[in-house]
Amino acid sequence: MTFDNNALVAVLYGNHDRNLVRIEQLTNAQLSARGNQLAITGTPDDAAMAQKAIASLYERLKRGLSIESADIDAAVRFARSGPEGGDAESIRTRKRTIQARTPGQRGYLAALRERDMVFALGPAGSGKTYLAVAMGVSLLLAGKVERIVLSRPAVEAGERLGFLPGDMKEKIDPYLRPLYDALHDMIPAEQIAHRMESGEIEIAPLAFMRGRTLAHCYVILDEAQNTTPMQMRMFLTRLGEGSRMVITGDPSQTDLPNNQKSGLNDAVETLTNVEGVRFVRLTSQDVVRHDLVTRIVDAYDARDKQAKG
Repeated sequence: MTFDNNALVAVLYGNHDRNLVRIEQLTNAQLSARGNQLAITGTPDDAAMAQKAIASLYERLKRGLSIESADIDAAVRFARSGPEGGDAESIRTRKRTIQARTPGQRGYLAALRERDMVFALGPAGSGKTYLAVAMGVSLLLAGKVERIVLSRPAVEAGERLGFLPGDMKEKIDPYLRPLYDALHDMIPAEQIAHRMESGEIEIAPLAFMRGRTLAHCYVILDEAQNTTPMQMRMFLTRLGEGSRMVITGDPSQTDLPNNQKSGLNDAVETLTNVEGVRFVRLTSQDVVRHDLVTRIVDAYDARDKQAKG
């Protein structure tokens, strides 16, 4: 490979060629750099994967974007996924540009753009909540929705929030922390406070959604595996004109009593063939946290399959 911009090549290679070392580890190809020329050796599949990943990263730099270790991992995942590979369409927010890091996440983003109701099922770290919040923030900033409504069941409190100390925001905050964390990645803190005061970003405990009609807003129900079928039905029927809903959850992580069916599982069984509803299933291959998280998810999945078998 030969590159036409020496300044970008330095960033592509990384300090002491650490980016190239990472690509070698992920692809099993061998990379040898001399100035703006890079030689790739290995099996045809390994070399092609490395070449495709490097070309994708170089194009990213030419677009003015940075490269982090997670971007290198993502480029290799896309290169491994086959000829369709390619980069994911980005989501722009106030603080950063967010891109899918796996083929599964790319399909999830496409569903979020195309459908008014999307169910995202998958393990921790697969981007279910983060990408949903990113899409909501993008639509709010573009004026395509008037509000973002964030909801989550407070199972640990048995939905009896009145027994907790503080005002309503203080009562529900611990259960919505992952949503707040995602928001702070995308919007400056002072703007989050202002938008919450104005009602553009609303925290709505699931227990208090009954009777509402949510129009012209982007609604996220997180940790949906902890809803009951009745709660899920109530929530889904809040959808109003010009609104979108995203329901995220991990069916394997329910905190409900053993004899209580999950509203998320009930919705999957009931709505699979309903036109306009999209179900996206992410897997351990879409986990983009520490590599160890992927191995942990796989180990538990294997254990569960063995127990069922």
